[in-house]
This record gives sequence, structure tokens and C-alpha cells, in this order.
Amino acid sequence: MDQRRPCLAAWTLLALMMALASVQAQTADAPLPEEATAAAGGTEAQTPASEPAAATTEDEEADDTEIDEAEPDFTVVNLPTALPVPRFKSAFRVTHRFARPLGAGSFGDLADDLFGFDNGAQIGLEYRFGVTRDAQIGIYRTSDKTIQFFGQYLARRPTETLPVAVAVLLSAEGIDNFRDEYSPSVGAVISYRFGSRGAVYAQPMWVGNTNLPVEIVDADDSTFLLGLSGRVRVVETVYLVLEFAPRVAGYREGDEHVSFAIEKLVGGHVFQLNFSNGIGSTRRQLVRDATEDWFIGFNIARKFW
Repeated sequence: MDQRRPCLAAWTLLALMMALASVQAQTADAPLPEEATAAAGGTEAQTPASEPAAATTEDEEADDTEIDEAEPDFTVVNLPTALPVPRFKSAFRVTHRFARPLGAGSFGDLADDLFGFDNGAQIGLEYRFGVTRDAQIGIYRTSDKTIQFFGQYLARRPTETLPVAVAVLLSAEGIDNFRDEYSPSVGAVISYRFGSRGAVYAQPMWVGNTNLPVEIVDADDSTFLLGLSGRVRVVETVYLVLEFAPRVAGYREGDEHVSFAIEKLVGGHVFQLNFSNGIGSTRRQLVRDATEDWFIGFNIARKFW
């Protein structure tokens, strides 16, 4: 099977999403009819009418740079949230998954290894950038030489009357520094906020080329994943986090991904100590890498604004 075709389709969708976001940004910046009339010498009553609209737009832009207490980070543990990146701003994340299973050997052996911290780890580096107010793109690379490119578009923002957000997701990943075995994915994030106390998420995703390498002949080559996750603020800047990613259709060999964590918000930083039943963190790795063992790890995220 030619894995380049699904990858090409994912990149085409990603390019289309970015083009739509760019058109939206250009439309938002275009002068209103009242503004054009005023510029051409129209009535004075039309000029002040455009000023409140401009002020509202500036206020909306400024709001995205404030720390969101309900949704402080762009990921739960591995699954995405609906948090937008402000336009022309960026964020960076480091993931660390120690490779020693917590259940291997005796408790004394585990303590001697500082609960896995003395062993090797899979490390990931992520950078994301806000293209428009609602669109972001990014790249994520793990130390096993997997690279994942991704894009996200916030189709609906939460309001006070209906605190629901909807974001559309696209990604494409490949092993050997994106040279082989490409895996596209498409999905969504649906979030519901509980004031400033936290949020819950549903993250349905289709992930292609998950039967890698071919383990079962004539089996499905893709997986439909349903992420279910949440974050609750237990004290002012401390959160408890849980995510579960059952595979509901397609290729389903192995265990289901589960992670839980405790995290601390410090200004523009989020420090998270997590526990997962696998060391994978890309979309395809979440489908394939869950085991019966548990592993300790951490995430460190930093917003640049």
C-alpha cells in the first residue's frame, strides 16, 4: 500500500484549512461599508459607528493572551484541547516518558532507579504558532525519530450562555524523520467548561496506517479513536487530569490508552507529572503503544506572550 496517498490527502486538507483561515482573517481586516463611506466623505454619524467595532476586535484579541484558568494548556496529557494560540504568538512543549515500567522488579529495585528517572526515556519537542486568531499549526518530534505536523482550527468559541468550544484537527506523522510509514489523522475537539473550575473533552479522531508493520493480514489499516478527558482545578493553580482513548472501530490490537496527571500552573508555564500505560504521545502511538505496564513522565509547556 502506498502510504504517500493518505499523507498527501492530509496535507491537502491542512492547506485548505489554512487557506480558509487566511481568507477569514483578510475578511475580518477589510473595511466595513460604513468605514468606506466615511473615508469617501460620508456623513459624520457613520464615522463613530465603526470605532466601537474596532475596539471590540482589539478587546477580543487581547482576551486570548490571558491565562485561561479552565483550560491552561493545549493538551490534556497527550490528547489535544480546544485552547487557541493568539495570532502571531507561539508556544513550546517538552514531553518526557521514562521507559522503565513501574511494575517491573521489586519496589526496592524501582526505588534504586528513582522510580524510573535513572533509565532511558522517550522525549518529545513541540512548537506551535498562531496563524490567525482561530487557526494554529505546529510540529512535534519524539526521540524515536517520529515527526508529526499538525493544524487546528477553532470553529466555535465558548460563550457564557453555552460554554462549548469546537475545534477541527488535522495531522500527518512519519517515522525516520518523516521519511517513511506516513499516518494521517483528522478529528475534532469538543469541550465543555465548568466556569473557571475546569473542562471536559470529547476527542473523536480517525488515524490512518495504524496496522504498522502489517501484523494482521487483511485487517483494517486505520483506527477510529474516541478520546475522553478532563481537567479540574482543585486549588488555585493545581489541577488533576485524566484522559482515556478507547478505539471504537478499525485496527484495535493491544490495550487502550489511559493517562492521569497532576499539574501546576505558574504564569505562562504548566508543569505536569503524569502516569500512562505507554510511552507513546503522537496520534498513531496512542493507538498502538498502550501496554499492561505503567510509566511515569512529565510535560513542561511554555507560552510566549
